[in-house]
Amino acid sequence: MNLSSKDSFWYWGGGLGVLLVVAGIGVYVYQRDRGQADVAPPAPAPTVSAPSVAEPTAPPATPAPVARATPLPKLDESDAEVVSGLTELVGHDALVQFLVPMRIIRNVVVTIDNLPREKVAVNQRPIKPTPGKFIASGAEDAREMAAENYARYTPLVAIVKRVDAQTLVAFYRGLQPLFQQAYEDLGNPNASFNARLLQVIDHLLQTPDVAQPVRLVQPSVVYKYADPRIESLSSGQKLLIRMGPTNGGAIKAKLLEIRSALT
Repeated sequence: MNLSSKDSFWYWGGGLGVLLVVAGIGVYVYQRDRGQADVAPPAPAPTVSAPSVAEPTAPPATPAPVARATPLPKLDESDAEVVSGLTELVGHDALVQFLVPMRIIRNVVVTIDNLPREKVAVNQRPIKPTPGKFIASGAEDAREMAAENYARYTPLVAIVKRVDAQTLVAFYRGLQPLFQQAYEDLGNPNASFNARLLQVIDHLLQTPDVAQPVRLVQPSVVYKYADPRIESLSSGQKLLIRMGPTNGGAIKAKLLEIRSALT
């Protein structure tokens, strides 16, 4: 868990939702290039159930990029277009609050690729840490994750919930060559980012539900989960647990919508 009581509990609080938030600029980019008539209608939100909902299927081949009326920017020159589109979608205030406006696509790809791993690259996060400090409640020998922490994730989760999965996937397919290039530059020259994305979604959907409140221990300056089964989960799965059951459930529901649209 590696969280100091003096540090922000957020760090990667929006990590798994970053693709959803940033890709929401498809409302601007995709409609600008193709016209609103080409955007598929929203799909109904499926019901989130136990981890069995995430039965992995064979990932489809990398989708063909959506035709664009204008050429794709170069990967390292794409930030201005992403920032412009995101401003049009969520407004300047939300952009300033959440986004680190540099190397956006590269950092999104790094984030997604790291979520099934034990650790994440904090210096490559695409969104900012939220203000405030982590709160542990209870007696010193019976620490718990305070429910007040969950509210700190709510503003970002609210944005994620508003993103239409069909439009998001249309955006992804339009810019897929840039995501693929960023993934290859990570050292995956013969691998498909589309397949990795589906693999990560399936992994996150397998996050177990945990009983509340969540018990903590503090063997040193950082808190860890008291339950070794939780502590042994990946960074992405522990993130969903840190967000709280309501926020984590909302993210799972959106991931199910995205997976359905991708496949």
